[in-house]
Amino acid sequence: MAEAELDLLQNYLTVGAIVFMLGVVGLIARRNLIVMFLCAEMMLQGVSITLVAFSRFHNDWGGQMLVVFIIAVAACEAAIALALILMLYARAGKLDAAYWQEMREENVPPYIDREVPLERLEERRWPDLAPAGVAPEINEEEQSHRSHV
Repeated sequence: MAEAELDLLQNYLTVGAIVFMLGVVGLIARRNLIVMFLCAEMMLQGVSITLVAFSRFHNDWGGQMLVVFIIAVAACEAAIALALILMLYARAGKLDAAYWQEMREENVPPYIDREVPLERLEERRWPDLAPAGVAPEINEEEQSHRSHV
């Protein structure tokens, strides 16, 4: 019985850690304010899963009550974040976090973001589709080495 409960706890903790790490990666990698807000909510949900798992494992209601408070705080945060996002969008017309550089402290240097280079239209090569029922020709050299992957 105890081994089954330990396996269940391990599964819940794994799912909670995965959800939390997805939120961290999304928060770090994205610049859109709405996506960043949703990733912060994912991090809260990962912590909530972990708290419920430990609460169930120890037969204690403390973790589940804390999750109720986390959900209440997340709802308040959602309302404040929505108002903030609407205000920022109305002011600038953008939801890019890098646009709001003037809100930094005076002694902090501005962050210079490198733009992702756009593909040149000449370099873009669309795939050739074979007619229905005809096997496409396969270039062996392209299959063995692809420089763009």
